[in-house]
Amino acid sequence: MSSSVARVRAGLRDLRNRWVSNPEFQRWAARFPLTRPLARAKASDLFDLTSGFIYSQIAVAFVELDLLRALRAGSVTSVELAEMAAMPRESAERLLKAGAALGLAEPLGNGGFGLGERGAALLGAPGVAAMVRHHAALYADLADPLALLRRGGGGGALSRYWPYAEASGTTEDQATADYSELMRVSQALVAEQVLNAYRVDRHRRMIDVGGGAGAFLEAVRARAPQLDLTLFDLPAVAEAAGRRFAAEGVPIQTAGGDFFRDPFPEGADLISLIRILHDHDDAPAQALLQRVRTALKPGGRLLIGEPMAGVRGAEKAGDAYFGMYLLAMGSGRARTPGELAGMLRHAGFRRSWRVPTDLPLIASVMVAQA
Repeated sequence: MSSSVARVRAGLRDLRNRWVSNPEFQRWAARFPLTRPLARAKASDLFDLTSGFIYSQIAVAFVELDLLRALRAGSVTSVELAEMAAMPRESAERLLKAGAALGLAEPLGNGGFGLGERGAALLGAPGVAAMVRHHAALYADLADPLALLRRGGGGGALSRYWPYAEASGTTEDQATADYSELMRVSQALVAEQVLNAYRVDRHRRMIDVGGGAGAFLEAVRARAPQLDLTLFDLPAVAEAAGRRFAAEGVPIQTAGGDFFRDPFPEGADLISLIRILHDHDDAPAQALLQRVRTALKPGGRLLIGEPMAGVRGAEKAGDAYFGMYLLAMGSGRARTPGELAGMLRHAGFRRSWRVPTDLPLIASVMVAQA
């Protein structure tokens, strides 16, 4: 960008900000018929920015009470909810009306409430509901955001959901089990985006590195049952997944090891990293990419699927949500496709490219060729 273009843009930005921050202009825009709809939309956006925590806590109440399922089954009145949830009727009515305002519930006109459109969408996405429950730890860490930022992240409730950083034994502890279960139930949304974007059936053998409970590989198997599939994760995690695969008759192999130190299983022409890289800081993420490149023969491919920064349609998810989430976790950051492409070149991959997904808010996809 030339210096003259940069100066023009800076001048326009300054002019815009002076007008938008001027109370007189705000009042005029709210009254003038042509600008009134835009002014109302901007006011609503600003209100949502200040009220988002309250909205999220209303969703927590609905999820914890399993209220969405009750609303789908039929009309729920404030009296019925008060009895079900052991709360005053006035509180139950307040919760139902709050849910209706957010689209989780819908007034039926007879004193009862049914399931709202947004509530139906949430009910159909159990992974989202699991994240709503999980966010209690994140919100505890964000109660004082400046304290979190000043200590550089980690050290709070959310960091206890990061068992892999310290786990080294062969027995799955409760922290590891809780994290694996959260990833399992939330993986379906990510798997759908990744597998709709990239055809895995062109490959022969695939290793999912950091595969957790195996939800992603089960989704792969449904798309490409002929693929030879191996899950590679810490011994405790791999053993737990292997026991479940054996009990359910699922033909997926498992291999235990630390993907930063132990050798990968051999022979794969496709290795996947699904929601792995963004959980790690730059140095370990780069080291992992180099280990993947070493494990792949020339022509083999790496499949990366995770939320990324700077992707159109997912700007808030990349830099705002995951920016603070991973800070609280104590490790990692969302990277732009350009940053990942540079890391892949440095790791020795011949080429890489981004594959568009239907919902980049859920996951973006990059592929690299060894």
